[in-house]
Amino acid sequence: MAATFILRSATVLALCGTLAGCGGSGLFGASRDGVVTADEFASKQKADEQRAALAKARGEDKRESTLWDLFSNADDPNKTVEVNKYLWQASLEVLNFLPVETVDPFTGVIVTGYGTPPGGGRAYRATIYVQDPALEARSLKVSLQTKGGGAVSPETLRAVEDAILTRARQLRIRDSKL
Repeated sequence: MAATFILRSATVLALCGTLAGCGGSGLFGASRDGVVTADEFASKQKADEQRAALAKARGEDKRESTLWDLFSNADDPNKTVEVNKYLWQASLEVLNFLPVETVDPFTGVIVTGYGTPPGGGRAYRATIYVQDPALEARSLKVSLQTKGGGAVSPETLRAVEDAILTRARQLRIRDSKL
């Protein structure tokens, strides 16, 4: 019993000594005599601010990520993707007769070139904007143009939007059965 008490006491003292030795300027970072004057504190704070301003000017002010960042909800909204995958895929499938020029999944924009639908005579060009992660009609914006530069009729535009929304719902139902 006495040996266990002595062993525990020695362990606690060793840990305290190790912890005290970790500070560079006295116990737990205080000055050598244990007192930090207001002038010392102010000059250290000013030096820290100057270092931070210099790092920001150089572009070095970015904090490194840690393991704990995985558990926080501190994502940069400019880096997160908020596009409904079903609307995205349905747009590409329904308008597959149009050649894709640019695709940006981070902003949700698909721009196509001119193409003629099967069985149709007019060439169309489309710009699709998926602006929300919800599978709703308000999340989808479609713009169509004809080869001559004119806008298409509202009925044609509505039919394309309905076809994309219908296909998106079919894809979601298919995935839910897996």
